[in-house]
Amino acid sequence: MALTLRGLYAITPERLDRVAEAIGSGALCALQYRSKSADAARRRDEALALARLCRRHGVPLIVNDDLELALQVGADGAHLGREDGGLAAARARLGARILGVSCYDSLAAARAAVAAGADYVAFGSVFASPTKPGAVRAPLELFSHALGVPKVAIGGITAANAPQLAAAGADAVAVISDLFDAPDVAARAREYAKVFAHGIA
Repeated sequence: MALTLRGLYAITPERLDRVAEAIGSGALCALQYRSKSADAARRRDEALALARLCRRHGVPLIVNDDLELALQVGADGAHLGREDGGLAAARARLGARILGVSCYDSLAAARAAVAAGADYVAFGSVFASPTKPGAVRAPLELFSHALGVPKVAIGGITAANAPQLAAAGADAVAVISDLFDAPDVAARAREYAKVFAHGIA
């Protein structure tokens, strides 16, 4: 499917108490539910609640690392990493739903993901990340390549460095800490949206 993904792609923190503020801001191009909890019932309940909330606000919900959960709760798609199974099989199971793929620092992996049916690719960590401090670093040059799908930047992103990523060719930025640790989550979300709305460099 042809996917328009531009602006702020929020990723949930472990505590979801401020996520509704971000969804209600009107500034998200997508929300990813990311949970490392071993409690399957908790993950299902949280994902279902987010699916309902996102649907009400017209925000696509994408489930990280769990294709089965994405299908179970009726999410808009799934985001898979290198250890989350084959992309062709995921594409077949998702049908018209969104398939996002982590490509880390590899242009070759991104091209292979697109060939396998990815709707968008993510590169990162572009900056040092508090969420994944040991993550491989992805050069900004990756975003200059035309891949035919949106390119999402992730890792260490702030409202201050987001314009640099927009200028480099990123279509969207995936953010956790700088968004949900902000004093005003909705206002911070709108800061990001403005960067991509106006093409600030």
